[in-house]
Amino acid sequence: MALVVAGAAFQLAGTQPRPLQRKADSGPTVTRWVCPDCSTWIWSGSKPEPVTKEAVRVRAGTLDDTSWLRPTAHFWTRSAQPWVVLPEEDQRFETQPEDLAWMRAGSA
Repeated sequence: MALVVAGAAFQLAGTQPRPLQRKADSGPTVTRWVCPDCSTWIWSGSKPEPVTKEAVRVRAGTLDDTSWLRPTAHFWTRSAQPWVVLPEEDQRFETQPEDLAWMRAGSA
């Protein structure tokens, strides 16, 4: 689960993450920034400083308190298991959205 956060609102506390690169199914190499001690995936992106981006997709499990989280959008639903039931009111995308227009439209 990832949490989409405005880049300017994201602040990293603690140790500087290290890059972990892999080849995506679509072909390009993607970079995940992980904890240098336990390799927990923190966010994805080409640069170590996510505040340069419009938004940061932070792995929700890295937050201190996740009790307030509730998913409102679901990506890659075309590969969801048949037993997964998504709330009717949530946004759904068969793959990864091209941009963040879906997020701006949902907050209007």
